[in-house]
Amino acid sequence: MPRAPFKMIFRDGVPPAKHKYPGLGYRTSTEHGMLIERDVAVPMRDGVKLYVDVHRPANGEKVPALVAWSPYGKHRPFQYEYFYKEGGVRREWYSSYTNFEGPDPLYWVPRGYAVVHVDLRGVWGSEGNATFWCHDEGRDGYDLIEWAAAREWCTGKVGMSGVSYLAIAQWQIAATQPPHLAAICPWEGLSDMYREFAFHGGIPETLFAPIWQKSISYSMNQVEDILAMMAEHPLFDQYWATKVADFSKIKVPAFVVASWADQGLHLRGTLEAFNRIASRQKWLVIHGRKKWENFHQPDSVERQRTFFDHFLKGIGEDVLGWPRVRLEVREGYYVGESRNEDEWPLARTQYKKLFLDARDRSLKPAPVKAVSAARYRAYGDQSRCPSAYEQHRAQFDYVFREATELTGHMKLRLWVEALGADDMDIFVAAQKFDKDGIYVPFAAFSALEDGPVALGWLRASHRELDRKRSTPQQPWLQHKRQLKLKPRVPVPVEIEIWPSGTRFAKGEKLRVLVQGSDIYQYARWMVLAGHPKTINAGEHVIHTGGKYDSHLLVPVIPGKAGAGRTRNSKAPGTK
Repeated sequence: MPRAPFKMIFRDGVPPAKHKYPGLGYRTSTEHGMLIERDVAVPMRDGVKLYVDVHRPANGEKVPALVAWSPYGKHRPFQYEYFYKEGGVRREWYSSYTNFEGPDPLYWVPRGYAVVHVDLRGVWGSEGNATFWCHDEGRDGYDLIEWAAAREWCTGKVGMSGVSYLAIAQWQIAATQPPHLAAICPWEGLSDMYREFAFHGGIPETLFAPIWQKSISYSMNQVEDILAMMAEHPLFDQYWATKVADFSKIKVPAFVVASWADQGLHLRGTLEAFNRIASRQKWLVIHGRKKWENFHQPDSVERQRTFFDHFLKGIGEDVLGWPRVRLEVREGYYVGESRNEDEWPLARTQYKKLFLDARDRSLKPAPVKAVSAARYRAYGDQSRCPSAYEQHRAQFDYVFREATELTGHMKLRLWVEALGADDMDIFVAAQKFDKDGIYVPFAAFSALEDGPVALGWLRASHRELDRKRSTPQQPWLQHKRQLKLKPRVPVPVEIEIWPSGTRFAKGEKLRVLVQGSDIYQYARWMVLAGHPKTINAGEHVIHTGGKYDSHLLVPVIPGKAGAGRTRNSKAPGTK
């Protein structure tokens, strides 16, 4: 046996009984026309048993199956009241049979589907030890798909549906090519755990990760210790590579959804996966709303059914007429316009440089000749940062002379220097201000309403680029080694700013903030990325002008004749 390239670190699971777990035991019931089988044992290829709940028509009709693959507990109903404004989800949109981030059986079963809720390996009552978002999980998914397809109640067609974890798992499972997997619908699922969850720009994420670790640790056995593995593997190595699916092997039809709002979690990876999967039939929707609300709102559910009806039942051909891409261009919180496009990123994008000028804190359309520098105090502990922004950040503004749409990747190139340190953590936000200088907020993360246009991060020692994968607008960091800074030697760094779609009117302002701590900070229980402890010390210096070509690259979109547009100006479900 070849030696494993790394040793997995596990932690003891939290006894499920501590979270109202009803315990294992096969049982059936008939409710609302559904035959419900609970704790059905499904053997994996190594003999380990996963336990699933199956909701299917009580009349015995043979139906296709939708699989919801989750670590959060198939017995746990979705409780949105834990989140700010319930994440925008209306209670009439889902039933008590709906699991967290999954499809509602009370909707799907009467429409001729079975819904299979899975407790993945090692969580709750399922046997084995749990590992997450990895190739091993993909193999379990293969076995589960083939088991479902062989049931007497199933037509042999299986799909997958769900948000977040339930979407991420679809990349890994679809890459194993289960013969009976007929379609997938990943609704906002990251695809590179290192870059999009654990280490933003090389900076460890330590706010959400501990909360998430707790939520997936209910087990009668052991679970992967994500926090310990982060500490043991601070660079991208074989461990993190096992958490990236082989997208070239994903060939099933795919309906993929992303949100500009999910900066720091799912946005980047969803778009990367969409581009890289080999599916000939694939569609992408990018919105700017709250993800759970968008998944559960009635028109979204009907769109999901249109997709699955065609590929799992062979009925209806509306999906074949869908635009390849439909995206929303935002003007503010829940104000924007959606239109059809042919590809992502948009082929007609015109990338333009806006040059930083530290003298007046501006962004200029032409290179700046005069050399100058902006400085800010960088604190290792963000709780020590003063409230006065002049002391701990640099900002650069650009006022649009005409209406302009920026949709796609921005990149910030900076010449930087750390005074009193050999490394630096850099945090970037792109923001919008109206003609009166008032901040324009957007939906943010899963439930918030005061977010940015876009975010970016970089630990300077991780600045080494993968030259083959990088593009002028999207730097791709290798994260294979650390290149420490030298005293009094400015170095160029390229910071990936996650994609966004925003319209600016004439006279409105784009602001770029650069500082040494998270620009958006909330209470710990909020579902968002955070980096409360950094390696920062002393002062950061940004050099501009002359040979220091510090600039922001922006994606300007010219108009497209004949594009199908829909004005979005109200929250879903309002009249």
